[in-house]
Amino acid sequence: MDLTFVFPCLNECRTIALCIEAVQRSLGADPNLHYEIVVADNGSHDGSQEIATRHGARVVPVPQRGYGAALRGGIAAAQGRYVMFADADGTYCYEHALELYRTTSAADADMGIASRMKGKIEAGAMPPLHRHLGTPVLTTLINLLFKGRLSDCNSGFRCLKKTAYDTWGIRASGMEFASELLIKALKHSASTVEIPSGLRPPPVERTPHLRTWRDGMRHLLFILSERPRLFELAGLATIVFTSLLQAIAACTGPVKVGSLNIFDVHSQVLLMLAGLVGTQVYMLSAVMFLQKSESPRGITRKLIEMDEGVLFFQLVTLMGAICLVIGWIVLQWARSNFAGLDIANTLIVWMHFLAVPAMIAFGMLGVHILRKGKMG
Repeated sequence: MDLTFVFPCLNECRTIALCIEAVQRSLGADPNLHYEIVVADNGSHDGSQEIATRHGARVVPVPQRGYGAALRGGIAAAQGRYVMFADADGTYCYEHALELYRTTSAADADMGIASRMKGKIEAGAMPPLHRHLGTPVLTTLINLLFKGRLSDCNSGFRCLKKTAYDTWGIRASGMEFASELLIKALKHSASTVEIPSGLRPPPVERTPHLRTWRDGMRHLLFILSERPRLFELAGLATIVFTSLLQAIAACTGPVKVGSLNIFDVHSQVLLMLAGLVGTQVYMLSAVMFLQKSESPRGITRKLIEMDEGVLFFQLVTLMGAICLVIGWIVLQWARSNFAGLDIANTLIVWMHFLAVPAMIAFGMLGVHILRKGKMG
């Protein structure tokens, strides 16, 4: 079998026949091409399975719900050397199926993409938010972070070399399947090609499976989760930079620069806030490294692998230091007969250099708990 065309399907009785027939017309134009059409059914209850079977497709039930789960099930059941897939809603240019296959196989590419952005997107086919913001932003992020040269990361019309796909370890069950497929392919240095295609409005009224904000966020989260080192570097840089400036502020006091008053209480509060945000970003990277095969930098690895006894004494020491500072503040307040205190600058410095290490220590406590649970 040269090619398997997979349609993910959930209650598509009004369009599945049109889609199958369109693919048959396209692929049937090459009499030497041996292909099959698989409908990966995700639990339809509207008769989609029977319609697909009547039109010559092989129906594969996929119990696990989700766009990605349906496609993974359909691809696993595919018999072709190449696997092509597209949505069964009638919006893609299925007449380009043969061209997509020929372009991908001729280049011996691991993935071929029918780019909507390079083709004609008909009026009403794609919401302006998706066309001008969502897809371009996510595509740019993938290109920047994973050295891609893509034009449409969200195209659901693709052709894959099955032997290459099997090595990528795709696990997504939802709409983020599209992003994972691209990112894993780029991480494996897979070869990709694109052809211009397009998008049409759905031929019938239907409730779309895509939920813009939820699925867009899931795409974004997955893209960022594949680059923990980005968070690690950003977090560490923020911590070091803000702590250095906070130390300078403690040594110099307020400094007048033109009309600006820097290193005063407002600057110090902003530095502490930035330092705490940087700490959260850094700790997020530590959690992400537990889920990824990518290795962290030396300092992060030492923190993750820190002896639990050392971690315990660090936490106790930091808690003791915080209690001492609180006690010192109460003592100063008592000495002034509980009147107002003018120690904001000093207090912010103390809080910065206690809060940042404390957040790292407690964050590492959570990392160690997750690590032990994963090992168990």
